Amino acid sequence: MKEISKESLGATIYDQLAQALVRGMLRPDQKVTIRGLAEMLGTSSTPVRDAIQRMLQDQVLEQRSPRDVRVPVLEVAQYLEISRIRIELEGMAAEQAARQAKAGDISRLKRIVAQTGEAMAGNRWIRAVEHNQRFHFALASMADMPVLLSILHRLWLRMGPLIAGYYESAREDLVGHHRKMIAACETHDGAAARAAMRADIEEPRKGIIAYINSFETGQPGKLPGKG
Repeated sequence: MKEISKESLGATIYDQLAQALVRGMLRPDQKVTIRGLAEMLGTSSTPVRDAIQRMLQDQVLEQRSPRDVRVPVLEVAQYLEISRIRIELEGMAAEQAARQAKAGDISRLKRIVAQTGEAMAGNRWIRAVEHNQRFHFALASMADMPVLLSILHRLWLRMGPLIAGYYESAREDLVGHHRKMIAACETHDGAAARAAMRADIEEPRKGIIAYINSFETGQPGKLPGKG
């Protein structure tokens, strides 16, 4: 029973750490420590150590030295590949979601967009990017495609920190295309929802590439024209 309990706790901590990455609570190139994560997650060091080892095996975290584990900075080629995959998969999910959207689903999306807008207006960008992730997963959940949703979760493990770090630095609009997706859901226009999702993923591409390159110049997060 103790062994089962240990495994269960380890899985729970892994899931919590995964959610922290997906939601952008950790940033690219951020150093993570067992003690720091244990304090953040409110647990002991042992299950955190096990979770970090799993993350390293999954290449979700990277180890630069025995005492230096960090959130990876995606290479541009990696980002572009994942971005193209997201366009196809999240576009498919958005199309299906729009076709079968119910009133309650649409109300939930509107609440998330409103919360995102309020966070942006209040300059609370950490909260805003968390709401952004919630919107994408709420829309994907509406499609009722659990296998696709699981794949998207894996992609966002890699992309969550990058998306959050970029928008926190760039301070750009997060909800314009989301509102178009909601409008498409209200009219059950799957093609319009897919197009809005494509635009939402493609539009920040140039800025995200500049954000990635900023780590190579030794000025992480400093974007052209952003001061």
